[in-house]
Amino acid sequence: MRVCVSQLVDLGPLPDEELAEVAHLQAFESALAQVERPDTSEEALALLSIFPSDGSSCFGLAWSVLHLVETAPGWPLAQAKLHSANPWVRILLQRAASTGSAA
Repeated sequence: MRVCVSQLVDLGPLPDEELAEVAHLQAFESALAQVERPDTSEEALALLSIFPSDGSSCFGLAWSVLHLVETAPGWPLAQAKLHSANPWVRILLQRAASTGSAA
């Protein structure tokens, strides 16, 4: 896994908008800007871990992650279904199904 993806994943899940600190949001924005697109399935699956579990968008950052994941080679990945408890992963899988590329 590339360093830029590891650094983003290491920040943990995107914070709740009401509890987010400016410095933490800036760290996410900076890390997201470094990732052009996932190069591997491993990177795409790792990015699933940073989605907020409550479905919030964290000021739109979750949408940026969603768009990154969708650019991964081979997306949608069958392993993503293991993360379908997360509302963002469900959105990803629904979007893939609506385009006819579901795993």
